[in-house]
Amino acid sequence: MDAQLTDRLIQIRRQIHTQPELGYEEENTSRLVQQELDRLGIDYISNVAGTGVIATLTRGQGPCVAIRADMDALPMQEETGLPFSSAISGKMHACGHDIHTTMLIGAAALLKDMDFRGSIKFLFQPSEEGPANDPEKKSGARKFVEAGHLDNVQAALGLHVDPSLPVGQISYALGPALACTGFFTIEVRGKAAHAGASPQLGIDAVLIASQLVQSAQAIVSRQTPPMETAVLSFTKINGGVAPNVIADKVILEGTIRALNLDIYEGVVAHLQQIIDGLKLIHRTEIIFDLYFTIPSVLNNKQVHRQLQVSLTDVFGETNTLEKVPLLAGEDFCYYSRKVPSMFYLLGAQDPASPEYYLHHPKVIFNEACIPFGSSFLAKGAVALLEGFR
Repeated sequence: MDAQLTDRLIQIRRQIHTQPELGYEEENTSRLVQQELDRLGIDYISNVAGTGVIATLTRGQGPCVAIRADMDALPMQEETGLPFSSAISGKMHACGHDIHTTMLIGAAALLKDMDFRGSIKFLFQPSEEGPANDPEKKSGARKFVEAGHLDNVQAALGLHVDPSLPVGQISYALGPALACTGFFTIEVRGKAAHAGASPQLGIDAVLIASQLVQSAQAIVSRQTPPMETAVLSFTKINGGVAPNVIADKVILEGTIRALNLDIYEGVVAHLQQIIDGLKLIHRTEIIFDLYFTIPSVLNNKQVHRQLQVSLTDVFGETNTLEKVPLLAGEDFCYYSRKVPSMFYLLGAQDPASPEYYLHHPKVIFNEACIPFGSSFLAKGAVALLEGFR
């Protein structure tokens, strides 16, 4: 990649970073993507799943592959101090989707001048971080797949920046690579009463909630096979009105993670059983809402083999690292369960802030990763076309 394109991509990245938009609200980001595609003369369709854009570059007859970037930001206040920090209060690109979008634009610019046979789809996807305010509670990737946009695709490739990995390195895991993920709320409905004079007339939502949290800890330690990976975390609790009133409501929030889909579904089922038991014991209502759930990302060995030469060309022989799976969620899972796919973690560590990771208000991503990511997406797409001929 030449210096002129690199500088242009850094400008694009900073423009997106300064104006972060949440899921299904990526109007400005989508407009910028369309402007860049117009400059390149690449055909596209817009308003896909709301704000999404899908571009297609075709050279003759051949297979079709897809390369993907997500565009949404997170609802958090940026604390990096960067001169191009978020100008929108309470919103930040703390997961690097601004760089993902930029790298896919860069890949399009490179592929515009590359020789290949077949079609390459560029998936600029909204709302990876969750369903946002979608009434169907679906993320962007799920909507892309369900709308048929991968029906003619033979393979898919995606990248995610990793601020713990040095620039110039890339990592991966084969098979289940990222976790089945669920977010839940549990509402315990009790009955208020005087906490000193007549506690027997109430139904203590705090007591029930504490029993629920304690009992649920045995799901992973005693109900899950020890060689399987699973996590059940309660991360938020809220309830009660006064020190002398039995709480009539407590709301718990948390997340469930597992690599194996059957194990994940088992954790959910066991949690539901505990809730049902406490409802019976305390003769009250407990509402369990698993409001967002996605399966694990599945990385395909054959696709990885087809990308070996591209990986070596861009990163060298020693900088492609196989690692253990990561218990983070990624809606790239829907692509990976539709077509053979690979999802890699791209080194983006900033020397000034190596201690901060994804979703932290002080995380900084090293822009030097952009040429690596764009080049690999471009070369990888061509390699996949050749491999599926």
